[in-house]
Amino acid sequence: MTLAVVHSISLPPGVWAGDAVERLFTNRLDWDAHPYFQGIRGLQVSAHFFVRRSGRVLQFAATEARAWHAGVSAWRGRTNCNDWSVGIELEGLEGLHFEAPQYRALARLLRSLARRHPLREVVGHEDVAPGRKADPGPGFDWLRLARCLHGSGLAVPRVG
Repeated sequence: MTLAVVHSISLPPGVWAGDAVERLFTNRLDWDAHPYFQGIRGLQVSAHFFVRRSGRVLQFAATEARAWHAGVSAWRGRTNCNDWSVGIELEGLEGLHFEAPQYRALARLLRSLARRHPLREVVGHEDVAPGRKADPGPGFDWLRLARCLHGSGLAVPRVG
């Protein structure tokens, strides 16, 4: 694993808290619990980590395991990012800001991952699937993340 891919998600969109994201990532979402869920019925996705707006980090898959977070993707000419990246979902929506505790938790998580794996770069879903995905979106402060990661050896190509 040499790449971290940052995503954003909330279910239903714009609803924080609740357990719908956890249920989606563990294949336990009640598709009839909200009208929005009908449009994503049967979706099978996962991520390694989910960072709540409070900064609480939940883990859904071992970092050595493949998670289904990037879909059809490529970075620096290498395809199938799911095979060689860690997926980190932030509770939020494209275009909206993210919370200070999320940036702190994300930086701690990335530093920890970089100590255990040959992690080198942090990018957005929008970078590995341009035109198909737009998260975490313009509300995500890449410069802030880069400052939090200063000295870690992790590159944040969006600012460098």
